[in-house]
Amino acid sequence: MPAIDIHRLKTQAAVLVEKFDQPAVFIKELHQILDMYAGRTMREGLIASPVSVLPAYRAPQAVLRQIEMELGPLTAAFPDQAMTLTDTLWKDGYLESRLLAASLLGRIKPDTGQLLERITAWVIQTRDNQLRQALLRNGLVRLRKESPDRFMKLIRNWLTPDNSKMWVNGIHALIPLLEDQSYENLPPIYNILSPVIKSMPSIMQNDLADLINALYRASPVETVYFLRQVISSSSSPQITVSFRRILPQLPADLRLLLLEIIRQKRATIY
Repeated sequence: MPAIDIHRLKTQAAVLVEKFDQPAVFIKELHQILDMYAGRTMREGLIASPVSVLPAYRAPQAVLRQIEMELGPLTAAFPDQAMTLTDTLWKDGYLESRLLAASLLGRIKPDTGQLLERITAWVIQTRDNQLRQALLRNGLVRLRKESPDRFMKLIRNWLTPDNSKMWVNGIHALIPLLEDQSYENLPPIYNILSPVIKSMPSIMQNDLADLINALYRASPVETVYFLRQVISSSSSPQITVSFRRILPQLPADLRLLLLEIIRQKRATIY
């Protein structure tokens, strides 16, 4: 993999984004740039990434970041053209092109037509974890910051009881919001999550641990109160099993508090 000449890369990215309104040409030139910075195995024709189910060039992250920076102002200024380009990037099917599409979605103004439908559809299609996280974190960034009510409506739809296949996505879409120190309106999040946590299948225990950690970092006192209410009001004995399984993944002080809540819950059952 060649070393990156940052000045050359900036020039390449600037020339590339001149094709912003020519998606087919943009894709062709994007591949040329990625190929230039590709790993050795790509040049030998082995295009499957070792960490992705998608073909990938495994180019350095700095390459995509520079292209994203150059595209940012155009994407924000011309949302309809940006949507057309993201569609073309997604259809291209490479990991890098889809990661770029996810990043561009997060730079398009939130009220652009079909934006939320596009994100939802792509999340459903995605089996690659890196790409899924990019869609949920980067693709929703402007919606989270500029239209929190619309963002919460989207997450509420994903976390409905009859939409359990979207629960993992809803949880991981919430985590960046919980990491935002300027966001303080936690009660609606607790209300949405309460029925989900009560009936969360064991296969999602790692996702549950990620969520609980994010909630606890955002507000320890409120989260402990919330978890006490959820566990004590649940009619399922499975909930204490699930929480016991994730205890090693939680902070020590929270583990002790949850153990006491679980003991109290078990005492009411037996």
